[in-house]
Amino acid sequence: MIFDLKIPYGDLELDLKIPQNSLKVVLSPSYELDIPSVGEEIRRALENPINCPPLHEVVSSTSRVILLCDDNTRPTPTNLIVPALVRELASGGVRLENIKILMALGTHRPMSPEEIKQKLGTEVVAKVEVINHNFRNPDALYDFGLTANGTPVKVNRLVLEADVVIGIGSIVPHHIPGYSGGAKIVQPGICGEDTTAATHLLSVRTRRNMLGIVENKVREEMEAIADRAGVKYIFNTVLDPQGRVVKAFFGDIRQAFRAGVEISRQVYGIPAPGRTPIVLASSHPCDIEFWQAHKTLYPCDMLVEEGGTIIIVTPCPEGVAVTHPEMLEFAGQKPEDIDAQIEEGRIKDKVAGALALAWAKVRQHAEVCLVSDGINAEVAAKLGFKHADTIEEALEMTWARLGKEARVTVLTHGADTLPLLPEDKLE
Repeated sequence: MIFDLKIPYGDLELDLKIPQNSLKVVLSPSYELDIPSVGEEIRRALENPINCPPLHEVVSSTSRVILLCDDNTRPTPTNLIVPALVRELASGGVRLENIKILMALGTHRPMSPEEIKQKLGTEVVAKVEVINHNFRNPDALYDFGLTANGTPVKVNRLVLEADVVIGIGSIVPHHIPGYSGGAKIVQPGICGEDTTAATHLLSVRTRRNMLGIVENKVREEMEAIADRAGVKYIFNTVLDPQGRVVKAFFGDIRQAFRAGVEISRQVYGIPAPGRTPIVLASSHPCDIEFWQAHKTLYPCDMLVEEGGTIIIVTPCPEGVAVTHPEMLEFAGQKPEDIDAQIEEGRIKDKVAGALALAWAKVRQHAEVCLVSDGINAEVAAKLGFKHADTIEEALEMTWARLGKEARVTVLTHGADTLPLLPEDKLE
């Protein structure tokens, strides 16, 4: 008997036909409670701040406000959140000319004017100044010194102009700090590459991935960096797999984030029966480039048996990494060689080096195969990955190596899945 399944692939869906006896389980994020009206949920969050006063009481007619927004690689409905925040700020006396929006790009490419309009809405863009963060421009950064752990704190200097800074994003499981959201909008959102490299290297050198771990060294560093930058407030959402708002949170950057994590774990945490020799996953909704789609590796890494195969189905129309093209020179090497080159300074882009190190550690555990129109076989090989033109080809290649009896776990939304195994032995 053949099992027929649809796999998200960008804006399309691909058919996956697999023998029933070869399929172990299909895992998809789910949330069974009623989905609230977005507008009502945003208002509810603003009216019920967590561990801080209401926003209109925090500001005055002289307040200068910076809103930090995640970019078009994230599905946060900022086009609905930002107007609500602007109205709330206005009720506290803040003038439009005293509000700026800083797109917290991290190390991603700049957003185009059209992308910014789609992300924020034309009405907001017409009234409020919007600025792309530039992580490689030293003149755009302010040096706040070092954290207690020795991380250099270089943050966009626009925060120095602000009386109030509010970070806007969503909370999903993330391999570097455990979950996105909270202080992650500051680091890496509006930091320089030295700062981002330090936290990423701290993560990948501590553990193969931090996925789903709330309290960890990286989160501590991110929150220390946000403290230095004076960022106290966040507006975070938890979305379901269809991008609908499940719940929203406004308030203290630590406490509102942790309240959101509890809901995020309910949405994205999926009990898994165990590990299998093959894990096949769509990268959806992280599809633009592999710098985004690589998030799919880590839940797969948790679910695949030692020596097995991870198959990632991802369109990647912008290739591997628009702002980190040099990755192709070293990403396919052994982890110890990559780490040595980072230490010796031969890898100049340490952010790219940190992610290459993470990918290499996954490859030590399992073979990786890409099914992608945006990354061809030659480029995949430079990353140390195999390549297949179709899902069927990838499975046949894998069964030829592991044996036809090797069973498959399928993740329909791999980048946003937190596997919950009976016990976590990942080191």
